[in-house]
Amino acid sequence: MPYLAFAFESRAADADAWSDALLEAGALSVDLADPQADTAAEQALYGEPGTPADLRWPRCTLTALFDGDADVDAALAAAAAALGRRAPAGTLATVPDADWVRLTQAQFEPIRIADRLWIVPSWCQPVDPAAHNLVVDPGLAFGTGSHPTTRLCLQWLASGLAAGESVLDYGCGSGILAIAAARLGAGTVVGTDVDPQAIAASIANARANGVDAEFVLPEALAARGRGAFDVVVANILTNPLRLLAPALAARVRPGGRIVLSGILEAQADEVVAIYADWFNIDVWRADEGWVALAGTRRGAAPDAALGV
Repeated sequence: MPYLAFAFESRAADADAWSDALLEAGALSVDLADPQADTAAEQALYGEPGTPADLRWPRCTLTALFDGDADVDAALAAAAAALGRRAPAGTLATVPDADWVRLTQAQFEPIRIADRLWIVPSWCQPVDPAAHNLVVDPGLAFGTGSHPTTRLCLQWLASGLAAGESVLDYGCGSGILAIAAARLGAGTVVGTDVDPQAIAASIANARANGVDAEFVLPEALAARGRGAFDVVVANILTNPLRLLAPALAARVRPGGRIVLSGILEAQADEVVAIYADWFNIDVWRADEGWVALAGTRRGAAPDAALGV
């Protein structure tokens, strides 16, 4: 049976109330989006840590999804009555039912990262069976290799990692960077993330790829004491990278290297300036408006506690 989708615009301040009322009235889900999406005026919001929790567009497009036989008018009237408002004006569309699993899988194909390094979903055959084929499926944790920030870090690892080097993947998500490092010949490989689901996903992905890598929450990493790594890779976002600079620097041995991504091109100079206190660092490569920074650690490791 097809579904029905009703879309309308709302002030940002009213969006949560409308969402709750629509769900109570029978909507299966409610989605919020930028009304200017897919236009030159689209405003990207990444929800970075350190930004206001309620950051959103001044006006939002709400799309409520209903069963195909639902009385949408009655649901809208009930939601509006609960809020003491008039029923919103909008557009109603039919969403055909489909094999959503198959359609989702069709969006993901093998991705060539570099010579002899591919990301391959489990339902696909490797394009180059002799290459390093990393099996990583889309899931709850970020990191399938399709995003420019992930590609940039993988490309750096493919070209810059030396055999036997120790690697810390900070903000490991799916574990893809740690897994790639292990497959490319790294020695000790550790990944950490604040999200327990990311740790679970990373452990499962490492097992699926037959690699030896350890994944722990930050408090377990902190318990390791003053251990430093040859390479630290952090593919997160600019605000966390600002805050974590001293702690991440402390995790890189003198002469070791750091790779930072999740940074928009316009933010690169600021992040370079922050990390220049410890590293000779600059933009390594750009991809679709994102950049990866790479730097080499100067001097002795700082005395700051390794609280990451």
